[in-house]
Amino acid sequence: MVYLEKKETMRSFASDNNSGVHPDILKSLQDANQDHAIGYGDDPWTQRVEELFKKHFGRQSSVYLTFNGTGSNVIALQAVTQPYHAIYCSQTAHILVDECGAPVKSTGCQLVAIPSPDGKLTPERVQPYIKGVGDPHHSQPRVIYLSQCTELGTVYSIEELKALTDFAHRHQMYVHMDGARLANAAVQLNCSLQAMTADCGIDILSFGGTKNGMMMGEAVVLFRPELADRMRFIRKQSAQLASKMRYLSCQFEAYFSNDLWLKNAQHANRMAEKLAAGLREYKEIHFTQPVQSNALFLQMPDAWIKHLRQRYVFYDWNAAIGEVRLVTSFDTTENDVDDLLTFLRMLQ
Repeated sequence: MVYLEKKETMRSFASDNNSGVHPDILKSLQDANQDHAIGYGDDPWTQRVEELFKKHFGRQSSVYLTFNGTGSNVIALQAVTQPYHAIYCSQTAHILVDECGAPVKSTGCQLVAIPSPDGKLTPERVQPYIKGVGDPHHSQPRVIYLSQCTELGTVYSIEELKALTDFAHRHQMYVHMDGARLANAAVQLNCSLQAMTADCGIDILSFGGTKNGMMMGEAVVLFRPELADRMRFIRKQSAQLASKMRYLSCQFEAYFSNDLWLKNAQHANRMAEKLAAGLREYKEIHFTQPVQSNALFLQMPDAWIKHLRQRYVFYDWNAAIGEVRLVTSFDTTENDVDDLLTFLRMLQ
């Protein structure tokens, strides 16, 4: 991770977590901040949002709002596991690399890391790791965890998702989708949220809004009704039940209104495409992953990386090979992209 010295203004390509909050979301918070409301979800905002989630994910779904992504992932996995279970994930998975062991601490489960050069799991990649079924000496296969979009910015196709869920269900396993950037994947696939989740056989979803214009707030969406009773207690015990729930719910209400979630993701993806087009003009730059969302993974000379750091914040992904990650956001502007490309041209 690399930081710039504090300046009056800062434009970042490091993460969509660094972006601001959409004005419609801020307005929803201000509008909700009137009078009193019953706590812990017994308020009109939460009731309306529950219906909105059913509209976007299917009538059979149920939703549990949470504070953050790690909390969502943890309680989702707790809902479908016991401590003797194994959770299968990519070697670049967020739950393996970026959550400080929280899933292991909270579930007691073993995380089985599977090599995946593009960040995706497939039945063929998972199959060799399914072993020891019924043997008390081995953690028992229980969950396949995947991210849509992946940690490498790639996007599962509908067919890939169905193949993976069919494989999991044949082996009596659940599929947990981490959808922190699900909106960006929906833009890439030009499909509904339901088409990528419930219709593909996903069992449980962590759905994010923070990376796409919300201030804070995520959600766990269940597609198996039998999990709902457990989730009520797991969320509370895991410190993810908000007392003033209306301030999470009102954001999601604005997020789904007028397709704000979709418009924000469309813009972020479009800015990524614009940035990629400009960077492809340089033979010294090599993209290590296809650009399918709002994240770009590429190699460039070390001197160029140092030059860009004079003005921008971004991540080293693999410093040994000069690989960096650039991420666009709902509030990345055309000028932001043009400025970066102009700054890079100063090297020529």
